[in-house]
Amino acid sequence: MLDRRAFLTQTALAAAALGAPPLMRGAAAAEGNLVVGAPLPMSGAFAANGKFAALGAALAAEEAGTVLGRKVVARDLDTEGKPATAARRVQEAMAEGTRLFAGGILSSEALVMGKEVTNGGGVFFTTAGADEITGKECNRGTFRWSVPTYGAIAQTVRPLIAQMPQAKRWYTITPQYVFGEGLLSAAKAVFQEKGIEHVGNSYHSLAEKEFSGYLTNAIAAKPDVLLILSFGSQSSDTLRQAVSFGLKKRMTIVLAWASGLEQFEALGPDLCEGIYFGAQYWHGVDTPLNKALVAKVRETRKFSPNYSFAGSYLLSKLLLDAAAKAGSTEGPAVTKALEGLKYSGLTGEEEIRAADHQVIKDYYLLKGKPKAKMADKDDFVDIVSSGKSFLSPEAAECKMT
Repeated sequence: MLDRRAFLTQTALAAAALGAPPLMRGAAAAEGNLVVGAPLPMSGAFAANGKFAALGAALAAEEAGTVLGRKVVARDLDTEGKPATAARRVQEAMAEGTRLFAGGILSSEALVMGKEVTNGGGVFFTTAGADEITGKECNRGTFRWSVPTYGAIAQTVRPLIAQMPQAKRWYTITPQYVFGEGLLSAAKAVFQEKGIEHVGNSYHSLAEKEFSGYLTNAIAAKPDVLLILSFGSQSSDTLRQAVSFGLKKRMTIVLAWASGLEQFEALGPDLCEGIYFGAQYWHGVDTPLNKALVAKVRETRKFSPNYSFAGSYLLSKLLLDAAAKAGSTEGPAVTKALEGLKYSGLTGEEEIRAADHQVIKDYYLLKGKPKAKMADKDDFVDIVSSGKSFLSPEAAECKMT
């Protein structure tokens, strides 16, 4: 089993060796190219997600070839996972003429970038999860593919409460920023509705790497279920430490928002076994576009697409298709082409709701399977359930201006 650093290096090298176009940096994009900006955390705690997302954007650019008579290139912009840096990166890219942006893995950076891109006359498509993105801070230039925090909790916590009626005591571990707060608020609402006792919560910062103290607090509360609301490497670190503490034997563990295959590979099947994961995407979903993507990536890149890769690929593809339809890369024209669009997506039939720019799509509840039952090296989980749960634009407080 490769560690994450070795895996990322190997996949990036494989992509380059097999003809994937290099990602453009700085002002390297040749004049006349149609640039899709990919503002992503290419360094820092969430770099693994950013690097796979960059590869996904590059594949979409490669497939598009030319749009509006211009060669399409993907250009990665390292946000470092910091809102101020993210804002500066998109400002610089817009000054160079870029109008299409696909990225923003963290909600805090996505909220800032959406406003900057919209004010600059561009379009920003993101996979970040905070409800505010298509809620009270929605705007004309921002679109979101991922199910927001409300839907993620509805499709993980609700079905598990129904499946485990005896599990009445839940404990949460939460990153203290807008994404984590959204997940926690949604979970508390479901707990209250269903008569679940929320026996405690531990907050942590985005810089945290040691979670043993929070897990000790969880053990002391004697919950039936531990609900982890962290994302990326932080959720992996929490899960590893929880398993080392023997929590799998004491309680059910749920990770509300997993990053999918990349995360499961880093954790390994023994650790994943029996854990429940919420997921935006899984490469085993049986839809025409997803099957085609999986086949192509396996053939040309020699790995299966994960959530970060697949989400970024689709965002970039949607932006480029909309630009072609609109005959322009300018924000208002591309926005008009995207609003109300219905298409066959990675998760099945998907729709971009015009009122708030939220993509209506499935969210998945997965369960880690025993290593002996894995059909291949990527077959880490079974799909327990899936479904669509969204607030109305009015309930989400989106007032598009």
